[in-house]
Amino acid sequence: MAHTDTSGLTQLGAQTAAPQSPEEAVLERVPASHKGADYMVRFTAPEFTSLCPMTGQPDFAHIVIDYVPDQWLVESKSLKLFLTSFRNHGAFHETCSVEIAKRIVDLLDPKWLRIGAYWYPRGGIPIDVFWQTGPQPAHVWVPDQGVPTYRGRG
Repeated sequence: MAHTDTSGLTQLGAQTAAPQSPEEAVLERVPASHKGADYMVRFTAPEFTSLCPMTGQPDFAHIVIDYVPDQWLVESKSLKLFLTSFRNHGAFHETCSVEIAKRIVDLLDPKWLRIGAYWYPRGGIPIDVFWQTGPQPAHVWVPDQGVPTYRGRG
């Protein structure tokens, strides 16, 4: 059985304060245990929050991140802290969504990554943001993200 090397991590297993901004947040990675095997990893953050850059009011989203690792995996505690760092961050939905994806891509250099950011309505209009690094791998099972189109109470 493969063992994941966690020796370089600074946050896992330690008391770690929530970062105050995405720039301050430290995303960490661990070596992928199954190098050469193509598989998909999914992270779901159903209670993501950020701030409207114009009003300072909170915005809420259900975010789904799918990726096919190459040499690295994102360490999940650091990802949670990174996503939490947006709570005090003012940015438009599109900016938050793509910034999250690009930061993970810069860290991992995965074979493929996509993000689906399903934002709850602001001003009565929900905004969904989708971004990916390239074509979906044909030989990897990539399930639907399972987030329905916003319907309100109906």
